[in-house]
Amino acid sequence: MLKRNLTVALLLTAFLSACATAPGNYLDTSSLKEDSQSKPAETYPVHLIDSDLVMTQAQQAASQQTPLPPGKYSDPSQYIYHVAPQDILGITVWDHPELTTPNGSTLSTGDNTTQTLAGAVQQPYTTALPGQADPYGQTVAPDGTIFFPFVGRMQAAGKTVGDIRNELATRLVPYIRNPQVDVRVLSFRSQKVQVTGEVKSPGPLAISDVPLTLLDAITRSGGSTNVADIQRVRLTRNNQLYVLDANSLLDRGDTRQNVMLQAGDIINVPDRVDSRVFVMGEVKTPQTVSMLRGKLTIADALTQATGILDTDANPRQIYVLRGMKDHPTTPEVYRLDMTQPNAIMLSSQFQLQPLDVVYVGTALSTTFNRIIQQVLPAIQSVFYIKEMTN
Repeated sequence: MLKRNLTVALLLTAFLSACATAPGNYLDTSSLKEDSQSKPAETYPVHLIDSDLVMTQAQQAASQQTPLPPGKYSDPSQYIYHVAPQDILGITVWDHPELTTPNGSTLSTGDNTTQTLAGAVQQPYTTALPGQADPYGQTVAPDGTIFFPFVGRMQAAGKTVGDIRNELATRLVPYIRNPQVDVRVLSFRSQKVQVTGEVKSPGPLAISDVPLTLLDAITRSGGSTNVADIQRVRLTRNNQLYVLDANSLLDRGDTRQNVMLQAGDIINVPDRVDSRVFVMGEVKTPQTVSMLRGKLTIADALTQATGILDTDANPRQIYVLRGMKDHPTTPEVYRLDMTQPNAIMLSSQFQLQPLDVVYVGTALSTTFNRIIQQVLPAIQSVFYIKEMTN
């Protein structure tokens, strides 16, 4: 009997030690020191998802208003373009071609190509001239002045084209009888905004005499890509970051979001990385789910994860963990009981937020079965070893 027990013990030792010598990757924990003192687990309050909670959250979402960036003009009709250094002006003095930019003349664009004056007039509403070279016209100097025959140097920066026209006409009176002067901007090169991120043609856009709004900037940049999150468009102005909801502008006509852009603004259209929801636990396909137009419900998330496991999931434990990005140690926890009659309605109305975690709990019977599955192979191995020694 003693010999048989000794044989079984030796066989078990050899069997268990084989795990350490078996091929494959494993971590040698002999150099790791673990703290055996267990800390008390924290407790988190759980909010039951019911109709009152859903209604309260809907009211809070409707009342929340994201601060909008302050602007120089409250209405686009008040917008007036002011000339600035590096702008190129075209000046016409009627019946005096010697003082007028020649119509149809060919001008250099700074590359190995040429462009007509008519093309220069049409060019600046989207981008500046290629190469940024001077066409025939008056380039506003860095000090804000231009030179014009008979007039000499005059201040142009900070003025409108109407102001410049009136001043030129007044100062030409001693030389020309009843001068008729016209002034226009041939190339808007002084002021621009930058459009980056998930647009088809990112790059700078010139500020012209036509007001440039958020929607105009996205449209002129080719529109957004398929992975763009237009609900959280980022505007950087005067070192301050603002988040604009272009989706509410398109879907609900919220014109407050269509802010007027100004020189130095940076527009970034992000992707949907920050608009994800994590679906974990006893679901058929655990995965990350992207929010569609900034919205996603529990029903949407579970459906995209192909539903909960029929035999393993606990339908009373559909948890939503929220706020772990800003408060990693004190998240908000919500629970939905899918066995209740109104659970389907609530699951389709409870709106998730970016980076929420939807976790489906495990049934008690499943936990027991998994323990059995872990223990059973070891019991079978002992049984077979014992039989072999008989």
